[in-house]
Amino acid sequence: MGTETLLLWILAFALVAIGLAGTILPALPGVAFVFGGLLVAAWIGNFEKIGWPTLTILGGLMLLAMAIDFLAAMIGAKRVGASKYALIGAALGSVLGIFAGLIGIFIFPFLGAIAGEMIARNNFQQATKVGFATWIGLLLGSLAKLALAITMIGVFVIAYLL
Repeated sequence: MGTETLLLWILAFALVAIGLAGTILPALPGVAFVFGGLLVAAWIGNFEKIGWPTLTILGGLMLLAMAIDFLAAMIGAKRVGASKYALIGAALGSVLGIFAGLIGIFIFPFLGAIAGEMIARNNFQQATKVGFATWIGLLLGSLAKLALAITMIGVFVIAYLL
């Protein structure tokens, strides 16, 4: 294995690792990174072991995970009647939470949704309900993205070994 191939494998593994972290961190496009890493790995082998049918399946799983990411928090929030400001607050909280560490990632979307709902309706009880529903949606969405990213890796490994 030449130096160039080794560097490409390192890149592929790094993209997949960053992607797996990105399934939990809301600001990183995790599944897109996983797909990118798997695409680089397929390219290293000139698409002989991993061809276009497998890449199409992986792309479909990536699109499904991205849709879940987009819809999960909204569905959770909308079920309890969240305002547009609550959704914006949760999104901003997700981004700001990254800079506050692991606890911030989990707490800031909740606080952002509460703040947005308080701006919209000034009802603390409703704001708390919306914050909790938004947080549950984000959590379930992250778990679904992680499961789909692991499924993508599994599909790749099975296709590679067959």
